[in-house]
Amino acid sequence: MKRLLLTLCAALVVGPLAAAADEVHLIPEDKAAWTPGRMFGFLRPGHNYGDRQIEVETTPSDAVVDLYYVRAGFQKRYEQADAPVTVVLPTRSASTSRDTVTIRASAEGWKAKEVTLRVQGKEDKVLLELDPLANMLFAVSHSYFGGRGSVSFQTKEAPQVRLQKGARSFQVSLAETARGEALEQSFSQVKSPLVGGLGSQQVGDDLLVRVVLAPGVTASDIEMRSRQSHDPIGDRYLFSLDFLPVDGGERSVEEARAALKRIARGDVSGCALDFDSALRSRLDAADLARSLAPSGSFTDPYLRSAMRRLGEVSEGGRIVLLDGSQYAPSKPLELAAAMTEASQARGFLALLRRFVDLLEPEAQRTVAFRSLVAPGVGAAEFVEMLSAAEAAEAACPSRSR
Repeated sequence: MKRLLLTLCAALVVGPLAAAADEVHLIPEDKAAWTPGRMFGFLRPGHNYGDRQIEVETTPSDAVVDLYYVRAGFQKRYEQADAPVTVVLPTRSASTSRDTVTIRASAEGWKAKEVTLRVQGKEDKVLLELDPLANMLFAVSHSYFGGRGSVSFQTKEAPQVRLQKGARSFQVSLAETARGEALEQSFSQVKSPLVGGLGSQQVGDDLLVRVVLAPGVTASDIEMRSRQSHDPIGDRYLFSLDFLPVDGGERSVEEARAALKRIARGDVSGCALDFDSALRSRLDAADLARSLAPSGSFTDPYLRSAMRRLGEVSEGGRIVLLDGSQYAPSKPLELAAAMTEASQARGFLALLRRFVDLLEPEAQRTVAFRSLVAPGVGAAEFVEMLSAAEAAEAACPSRSR
């Protein structure tokens, strides 16, 4: 009696935790044609007339299993189930030597695998161990400034990309690429006057990303260019789509030049430096350095011109870094050296803020400023950083006089 109670208790505890396999009947509606081989089925009755089942397990354990019953090259039955699954087949005597079952397992982020077995065969258990996809898309960033934009895809390995252009969107196909866990969060941050949003779908081993243009923008309004690069510091690969006006952006370039000429010494000195320092302290130093360093992006010429203007309006006509180093903006080599350390240039963040304010409409200023200095930071988080930096500027002692 005591042993019986222990057995019942064990069943109650272990039973609900054990994964029960689904049962799928993969039996064609039409019967197999009679063959002479059936005449000798009685010699092995258990083998030929007994139940025919195959237990299917996968790694990972929750993969989707596609089941195909094929007879003489023609598919007779198809079913889909979640692993683990028990596949019930016709008895061996009710099948032919040309009857096969194909078992295909797939899971998001894993390379699909399949096996084909003879229905009259001996196998009654199958374990399909899937391999992780070779690549992963773990982040997406978006930049917008001066009527131009860029969407950058950050992957673990060099991506194999196919592009398809639609009237209101672009589709990016990344071969053998899995979707990163935080990807949807990155997608939610992508929005500007050019890009309305992103969406993704795992199709087999490939990841499809749809770039939807903003309302009022069509593919005929922009010119698209692509580029690839490798970031050795972050050990990641970047595939970027640059969106340019079809006129080459000549008008926006002239507007940018005019805006830079309006920037004065007061925009990068005094209380503006409190803003500059406060914002820099809140941004990740490595991310800021990566955002402002030359990268082949459409923003490079804007940032270079802005750095030159910083030197022109700074005291002494020189670019001054936080460690005291100085560069002459009129000398190309020194200007290039300053750009490699742009995140350390004193007053540069304050100048970029003023640059954006002069060039962009009020509704787009935060988006454009974030694109320049912190494209990888979430919109809400950047607004908090910006508000804190503006509060530090407002508390500047010089302003209270």
